[in-house]
Amino acid sequence: MQFSESWLRSMVDPSMSSDELSHLLTMSGLEVEEISPVAPPFTNVVVGHVLEIAKHPNADRLNVCQVDVGTGNPLTIVCGASNVRAGLKVPCAMPGAMLPPGADGKPFEIKVGELRGVESHGMLCSARELKLSEENDGLLELPHDATVGMNFRDYYELNDLTFTIKLTPNKADCLSVLGVAREVSALTGTALRSPTYQTVSANTTEVLPVTISAPDLCGRFSGRIIRGLNAKATTPQWMKQRLERSGQRSISALVDISNYVMLELGRPTHVFDLDKIHGGLDVRWGKTGESIKLLNGNTVSVDEWIGVIADQQQIESLAGIMGGDATAVSLETQNIYLEAAFWFPQAIQGRARRFNFSTDAAHRFERGVDFATTVEHIERITALLIDICGKAETQIGPIDDQQVNLPLRLPVTVRTARAVKVIGVALTDAQIADIFTRLKLTFTQEAGIFSVTPPSYRFDIEIEEDLIEEIVRVYGFENIPALPPVAPNEMFIAPENTRSLFAISHKLAALDYQEVINFSFVEESWEVDFAANTQPIKLMNPIASQMSVMRSSLIGSLVANVKYNLNRKASRVRIFESGTVFLRDANVQDDPLSVAGFSQPKHVAGLAYGALVEEQWGQASRAVDFFDIKADLEALFSPAILGFAKIQHPALHPGRSAEVMLDGKVVGFIGELHPRLQQKYELPLAAVVFEIAVDALQQRSVPKYVEISKFPAVVRDLAVVVKQAVSAQDLMNIFAVEKDTNSACKILQAFVLFDEYHGKGLENDEKSLAFRFTLQDTENTLQDDTVEAAMTALITAVSKLDGARLRS
Repeated sequence: MQFSESWLRSMVDPSMSSDELSHLLTMSGLEVEEISPVAPPFTNVVVGHVLEIAKHPNADRLNVCQVDVGTGNPLTIVCGASNVRAGLKVPCAMPGAMLPPGADGKPFEIKVGELRGVESHGMLCSARELKLSEENDGLLELPHDATVGMNFRDYYELNDLTFTIKLTPNKADCLSVLGVAREVSALTGTALRSPTYQTVSANTTEVLPVTISAPDLCGRFSGRIIRGLNAKATTPQWMKQRLERSGQRSISALVDISNYVMLELGRPTHVFDLDKIHGGLDVRWGKTGESIKLLNGNTVSVDEWIGVIADQQQIESLAGIMGGDATAVSLETQNIYLEAAFWFPQAIQGRARRFNFSTDAAHRFERGVDFATTVEHIERITALLIDICGKAETQIGPIDDQQVNLPLRLPVTVRTARAVKVIGVALTDAQIADIFTRLKLTFTQEAGIFSVTPPSYRFDIEIEEDLIEEIVRVYGFENIPALPPVAPNEMFIAPENTRSLFAISHKLAALDYQEVINFSFVEESWEVDFAANTQPIKLMNPIASQMSVMRSSLIGSLVANVKYNLNRKASRVRIFESGTVFLRDANVQDDPLSVAGFSQPKHVAGLAYGALVEEQWGQASRAVDFFDIKADLEALFSPAILGFAKIQHPALHPGRSAEVMLDGKVVGFIGELHPRLQQKYELPLAAVVFEIAVDALQQRSVPKYVEISKFPAVVRDLAVVVKQAVSAQDLMNIFAVEKDTNSACKILQAFVLFDEYHGKGLENDEKSLAFRFTLQDTENTLQDDTVEAAMTALITAVSKLDGARLRS
């Protein structure tokens, strides 16, 4: 919300400086984001009156002007502007004037100088030269009643400031100068001066037929017909100034008046060209297949989710968002239909974003606009229209006000004791009553209890906490004393068998991965490519067209991160992300932390691309591979032992991928990116990725003491010939089972795969896997018969595999 300080002070003028006013607003929850002057500094510029002009004797494009600046003697000024003429009133820079800096950043001083043989005593100024506008249409023409010789800064009210307020979504009542003035009045106790106007009496009975077919869209619709206006009338300078200082460009009188009242009172209205309306209007929901060309030139399609205003032939406006081009007013417009309506916020929310644009009207209506003042605001606009665009033959119809479904204003109760407990200040009933009175909130009071009925312009007051917020805002956050906590503090030690996501992130960082943070919204094609998800969870109002679905995997975002870095000449990337994924799950029910039908588990995913290590002298450079990242995963889960099994995954290389298992349960996957995706996403090298459920990583076993044996260990090697289809993990699983269940194998301490052989002595479909076993007892030195019994048990277990045998 942007407005000029002078406009605000015309409604409420507290005895405080601009900085104090800014601080007051910020501390009450209306954050003043910026204060800026409406014009840069310049001096010695006055209102001048061109008395006469003559052609320059030595230059065809220059004129010699006699300019009255209120000093008694006219100044001779040479000017080349195309619109200079006798009788014109214009800003005039006197000799010695300092104008705003030019391209070189230095102020421009006006001196008496000679132009083509004629001495010039000043300069007639354009808006661009005074840095008031970027438009360069010649001299800045002033009204005929401008006082000659008056300081131009005073005449144009340039010693003014522009306030830019960053409002929170709940403060829709402050999306107008009147709304901010109400706040200042309540905070300071200064009297509020609301805009006043004379009601214009109707002089015709003509009414446009309007039907409200969707009372859940529009609760109140007010309008009137006005005929015989002069749309070519000039917008008054005071109105142009206030609009420009509020960030609005002056367009035409009809449009400017509507925009002005929106900024002044917070009510977006719409002006239809009456002659372009076919029959009456119908306020309804749209229909699939309908479309409308909007004022911004876009043609959009609507459906049953979009509210519209339609006539008998076509849609004329998107309800509460933007008008249509078909009934737009122009400089040729003579007859209008003026509309002011109350649109339910939930019927407007998200609709403008669906069409990838935002409007001032939608911004206000989706937050809530006063439903009780549609008639008053039409009267205000009517008065301005008649004053600026009216003619002797102008006809004004009565206001047709239809109230079909106004919101109920249910009382909200607040307890003094509860407010005291939340705020931490011993407030009394009298203080709270005074605050509510200053805020113009209607209330009834009992001992320690207030029942407040929210006004029609406050859509943010629904529960007790909302009223407590109002109390503390007006009381003043700065007035709350800083006190030490009185509750006893107790430190709780985190359970040893769990670790936080923060600790997991630190562990990955220690493994040379950098953390990234991505949106949970992703491209729909990513879900197909990286998760084979053809039915992703779609967003109704995506923040961008390419971010239209919720992710079910983190891999797509990581690949995009790699691509981003490769485009910036980074050849080695190691990244990870921890975040939520979104899956359909009919078993999930609604509760404060979940949404029915959707599971939202947390995952951790990583990606390594390029060289294993940074270029160095101590280790030869090679590309990272599956086993490097497998080692990182094992280190991440340590001391837990992971299992790996071959997997077919849509995003991974068929022969270089595996599912990750912990205690027999699948907890994630690891693998090299599929060559098809590597080519599609233009990655010169294969990336290795993993994705793990956070729950599995957060659980870890508590360390247990194990007696260290004083006796020597025995090492035995075993080579087993198996079919190619048999994985090494299958054999290691057998050994692990024997270790846990067979008493003969209780002395088995560790086993590792140290060799794989293919070739001479083996069939084409066979391979030899060699394992090394470490056996040790904590009570005795191992005897040969004990060792042989253990090895025999292991061999017997392996021989049960089809085709397995010892290698001779």
